[in-house]
Amino acid sequence: MAGKFELYEDKSGGFRFRLKAGNGEVIATSESYQTKAGALNGIESIKTNAPGANVDDQTA
Repeated sequence: MAGKFELYEDKSGGFRFRLKAGNGEVIATSESYQTKAGALNGIESIKTNAPGANVDDQTA
C-alpha cells in the first residue's frame, strides 16, 4: 500500500494533515492551518517540492 495524506480538524478548529507510510506509521505532521484550503495547499506543496529535497544535516 502506498503512503497517504490524512487531512483532519484539530482541537482548536484548525486544519492539519499527517503523512502516513504504507504501513500506517506517521512520518510527518503539519502545522495548524486556519482554513482547509490552506492545509490542502500545504499538501500540494510537499508533493511538488519534496521529491528532490536535500537533507541538511545540522547535527555535525
